[in-house]
Amino acid sequence: MIEKRLTKTRIRAGLWEGVLSGIDTPPQLEVLLLERPIAGVVAEPVAGRAGEWAVRVPIPADVLSEGVQTFLIREAGSDETLAHFTIITGVAMEDDMRAEVDLLRQELDMLKRAFRRHCLETVG
Repeated sequence: MIEKRLTKTRIRAGLWEGVLSGIDTPPQLEVLLLERPIAGVVAEPVAGRAGEWAVRVPIPADVLSEGVQTFLIREAGSDETLAHFTIITGVAMEDDMRAEVDLLRQELDMLKRAFRRHCLETVG
């Protein structure tokens, strides 16, 4: 038996998109935010690829608020979560670990350039 798998492909223009594989019949999906359903979820067959479905989830502007929102994508009537995605809004980036790592990378690149310049000046 092939395992069901939902893989994110992108988020663009307020729409989460992914591909659901391992299911032959049209999937009945639900998306929940804070245990409330999100309307407008679409699953369409992918042309030429049996058992794969293009999934689109609209991200309504009215559900976005300051903080972290995690959307759960499940089969309707099941507790099995196929995928989830998280949107962070209004949070100062300096409080986010990813922003800290990005800042450290930038500082490391700056130090590498300065060190290389120093080595060239002292050798030359």
